[in-house]
Amino acid sequence: MYEQIQLPYATDALEPVLDQLTIETHYGKHHKTYTATFNDLAAKAGVADKPAVEVLKNLDAVADDALRTGLRNNGGGYYNHNLYFSILGPNAGGAPTGVLADKINEAFGSFDAFKEKISALALGQFGSGWAWLSVKPDGSLVLSKTANQDNPYSLGEDAIPILALDVWEHAYYLKYKNVRADYVKAFFDIVNWDAVAKNYDEAVK
Repeated sequence: MYEQIQLPYATDALEPVLDQLTIETHYGKHHKTYTATFNDLAAKAGVADKPAVEVLKNLDAVADDALRTGLRNNGGGYYNHNLYFSILGPNAGGAPTGVLADKINEAFGSFDAFKEKISALALGQFGSGWAWLSVKPDGSLVLSKTANQDNPYSLGEDAIPILALDVWEHAYYLKYKNVRADYVKAFFDIVNWDAVAKNYDEAVK
């Protein structure tokens, strides 16, 4: 059974960047629904015994078009939100340190340049979607964006996501209305870089 991540912080802990109602709605309603629907569809498709990442990597193995589309959308929603909520935190922000900081500097020139590039991807995503920081097999970092609930796995990209930036309107509209740019700018004040660094370390094991 696929389970939602248990939030490692209270629903009001990310204020003022993200208000309590946004977290309660986003996590408690949207993410909960993606998770429940993914479980239901995975059971119908006979893949419920497989890790979510494996399901998303092998969507073509599901013959039924409706099931495959449902697994892509809801499996993506399940995985993407688990990652998103896991890399946020109170008393966070700042900049990464150690190996992750070195890799960001190596890939993008500086931390500020990284923020500019991933912000541009997030703001340039027309409609709903995500911006990603991912790890290539050689340990280098790469940025990408996806529409809807796609992610590097469902698109067959050879990279492991370690940071997810959600730009669906439900992620920010209650707080920021239609000003996505303000949300994206504030997002970096609640990124838990220790959690992202842990994801990096696990990706390169």
